[in-house]
Amino acid sequence: MKWNFKAAMCRRLLPIVLLIAAAMSCSVADAAGTNECFGIKVVDEQTGRGVPLVELETVHHVKLVTDSAGWVAINEPGWNGQSVFFHVRSHGYEFPKDGFGNAGKALKVIAGARESVRVKRRNVAERLYRITGEGIYRESVLLGEDTPLAEPLGSGRVVGQDSAFAVPYRGKLHWFWGDTSRLSYPLGHFWMAGALSDLPGSGGLDPSKGVNLSYFKGSDGFSRPMCRLGVKRGLIWADGFTTLIDDAGRERLVCHYAHMESLEKMLGHGLAVYDDGREEFTRVDSLELKELWRWPAQAHPVRKREGDMDYLMAGEVFPVVRVPAQWKHWTNLMSYEGWSCLADSSSEEGPMVDRDADGKVRWRWRRGMRAVDSMIEAKLISSGKLDRSEARFSPVDVESGKPVLLHRGSVNWNPHRKRWVMIAVETGGTSMLGEVWYGEALEPTGPCRKVRKIVTHDRYSFYNPVHHVEFDKEDGRWIFFEGTYVNTFSGNSDATARYDYNQVMYRLDLDDPRLRGLRE
Repeated sequence: MKWNFKAAMCRRLLPIVLLIAAAMSCSVADAAGTNECFGIKVVDEQTGRGVPLVELETVHHVKLVTDSAGWVAINEPGWNGQSVFFHVRSHGYEFPKDGFGNAGKALKVIAGARESVRVKRRNVAERLYRITGEGIYRESVLLGEDTPLAEPLGSGRVVGQDSAFAVPYRGKLHWFWGDTSRLSYPLGHFWMAGALSDLPGSGGLDPSKGVNLSYFKGSDGFSRPMCRLGVKRGLIWADGFTTLIDDAGRERLVCHYAHMESLEKMLGHGLAVYDDGREEFTRVDSLELKELWRWPAQAHPVRKREGDMDYLMAGEVFPVVRVPAQWKHWTNLMSYEGWSCLADSSSEEGPMVDRDADGKVRWRWRRGMRAVDSMIEAKLISSGKLDRSEARFSPVDVESGKPVLLHRGSVNWNPHRKRWVMIAVETGGTSMLGEVWYGEALEPTGPCRKVRKIVTHDRYSFYNPVHHVEFDKEDGRWIFFEGTYVNTFSGNSDATARYDYNQVMYRLDLDDPRLRGLRE
């Protein structure tokens, strides 16, 4: 009995002893890392804030990338005590060049020391932090610096995520992403990931600091599918996330989904609703492919009241489709209207523009008729059927006067500007799907005639940007938007470690003088 008692006590105490030993080991390791690492912080000379996604490269091509606080941690025994030159470069930021054209600086590397490098921001918007992926504050942790996140090295075992959506529901911000990558294998999952965060002012972080994400996870700790919908093959891409009151008077979280075989081939699409008990989406209805125009891809719905009716409005950029914001209408195909300038019939020459007796274009909502979006409008302009001055979604660069063909983005009402404000990425431009533009209009359907580039990328994409209106500050003077930073469509084979295929947050001051001149 005495021996058994001791054994039992040992079994009880062993985990505690191991936990204490592990904690002591981590403390020693942390201290050693902090003492051994040389830290460089890259800061925005305008704000003094650390700049994420800045690349520091030595003359022998060792590349370091700043984390979300602007830090890099260096532990190179062969560099200690030496002066090391670092080339400094970052999308939309610059460092002065010397007489030989080198933009960089030599720093003496000393273990445990800290240095700073100041860069000039050319972007109108300010890069804040990475939202998703692994190692978000890796360098800061190695240096023993404070970080704002509960999980500074990333959560959900996620290393990459595509195209973000966020919608308030039942007191929380519900986040959803497309294809999601894992660390353990080249293939992750392809049926929408999800997470929760507290709203600012209700326990959530100030959006200037970050977002604490709590992922829906599987038994292995990795982000789990939220929208499998019973499909046996292919991918599920969902969009159009919003809330509605159902026929029983309950608030419901709903979305549109596309069942994809590949990037180009769609197998089907339909409507889905969130099951709060199972914490996943279930199918409401499957729809015919010919009805796809009613749910523009990557749409972020907004609400607008007209007369005595509240409408949901959506589009790839500008909201050109609307439906009454009621469950019975959302599920009824005949309730949808398209914003269009086309006549009800087409001639042999193709679709004809609807004009009144004086030749003025008649833009209006037309029930059951496909909407005219920026891509269709561009074709009407190029064919001579529509003049650019008559267009709604075909702006020009306020600086150069050159046309800007917009791809995808979001539109939201802004109380500060008393306008509908647009954040969208350009098709083509100086970097394929990498140039982000800002514009304003009196109505969500435009016209938006002039836009300003607010973020640029050097041969890198930043597609499907979205403005999170829940994060707006000072009545909308400050707005926050994110996009998918990825090299996929850019023609650049050099992917940025940890940042590639992840979401990066920006902040834009709508009182910035560079945004003047956009109003009609």
